[in-house]
Amino acid sequence: MSDEGRRGGRQRPPDRGRNARHRSVQRPSERARRTDPARLTAYTAMREVAQGAYANLALPMLLREKRIHGRDAAFATELVYGATRMSGLYDAVAAHAADRPVDNIDPRVLDTLRLGAHQLLGMRVPTHAAVDETVALSRQVNGAGASGFVNAVMRRVSERSLEEWLEVVTADVDDPLEALAIRTSHPLWVTKALRAALIGHGRATADSVDGELGRLLESDNAAPRVSLAARPGLASVAELVDAGAVASTTSPVGAVLPEGDPGAIPAIREGRAAVQDEGSQLVALALATAEVGHDAMTSERWLDLCAGPGGKAGLLGSIAVQRRIPFIANEVNQTRAQLVRQTLTAATAAARAAGSTIEVHHGDGREIGEASPAAYSRILIDAPCTGLGALRRRPEARWRRSPKDVAALAGLQRELLASGIDATMPGGVIAYATCTPHLNETRFVVQDVLKKRDDVELVDARSLFVDAEGAVLPELGDGPYVQLWPHVHGTDAMFVALLRKR
Repeated sequence: MSDEGRRGGRQRPPDRGRNARHRSVQRPSERARRTDPARLTAYTAMREVAQGAYANLALPMLLREKRIHGRDAAFATELVYGATRMSGLYDAVAAHAADRPVDNIDPRVLDTLRLGAHQLLGMRVPTHAAVDETVALSRQVNGAGASGFVNAVMRRVSERSLEEWLEVVTADVDDPLEALAIRTSHPLWVTKALRAALIGHGRATADSVDGELGRLLESDNAAPRVSLAARPGLASVAELVDAGAVASTTSPVGAVLPEGDPGAIPAIREGRAAVQDEGSQLVALALATAEVGHDAMTSERWLDLCAGPGGKAGLLGSIAVQRRIPFIANEVNQTRAQLVRQTLTAATAAARAAGSTIEVHHGDGREIGEASPAAYSRILIDAPCTGLGALRRRPEARWRRSPKDVAALAGLQRELLASGIDATMPGGVIAYATCTPHLNETRFVVQDVLKKRDDVELVDARSLFVDAEGAVLPELGDGPYVQLWPHVHGTDAMFVALLRKR
């Protein structure tokens, strides 16, 4: 492509099919020159994500800045999340419609096309509105020259339904797994890793995994519910329900917000409750209710070894305050440590009033075992991971991660688990948790560490995962590990191994 095209200037429309049937009723020059604030904000968020931002952080900030609320905010959110999740599929569609590889399309124009494709193929936006508004957006942000190219591509995309496009873009793909990856807009390596995880965690067999895998991948593309956690002693589920939420059936401290801004709820704004996936809530509750030995029980002290950004620490800390147990949240990254301090503000004040303590430390979790041996009765190790279990909530994650990340994180995960075991007092328990089902980050990490130690044993964690009625959650696997699944439990794919120090 010419330098002019890469700058968002004149990008020639595809030559194929340039006839009246493929053109808009209006010429781009006759259309509106500007789109609506929701679409413009969605585009701005897409560009920030392309430059390394996280959609769940960038978009809310832009919506507040532009004062976009209600249905317009929901529309912009679906645009950004949907276009980002499905960008692999939409890029394949755009390449076919433009008759050129997406590498030859200006990245800014490509983001515009992704937003337009999602309106046509993933939302109920009328065809004329999706095309016209996408061309108007392109004119506004990509330039007049690019808008003609966008108009031609959008008209070609609008000629087929989603199912028809799925057939087109997979027509020459012989490998069924690769075709499934394209259809569900996942990188092939992620698709293979999740397939292995379903088999390795006992969810499916090699002969029966394909249908299960398809359901899991489809669940990654479904918009997640806004889950809230009432921090015990600071807020209640009833308070969240009074604010418009619906009590969760999955978590005893959870609620689901059907619509609206969670930041408008006083308990959320004040840090007495938080936006938190129900799977993460269950992990913290399981550790808090696990049985510890007599010595550990008489000198309880809790630690969140990798606390940032603070969701699980907020829940654990509030429970610790209720029981008047000292709680320490440790985080290696200084910025994330500050986020932990902020989310623990309400719990810290409650601890002070109750004569207990909550502290936030900035340090390397790999060094705590040596610095504070046998010092804690309960330790949460929410280890850094690829996040393949939270692809619903982190739409950009599937495109940023690579197999190299798994290898790089595996060593860190093993070191953190070993350090946590060293820091646990006899009779104490450790919860090793990841937001990924990848076998190299879950079972294999725990098994490798246990091979080298005789001072710790695995505990069956399944009985600790109970719903709002106190019943053990179904389909947790064969134990002793717990693996949650979005297509089964409606949560992120959290993995938990519970260990007890001998």
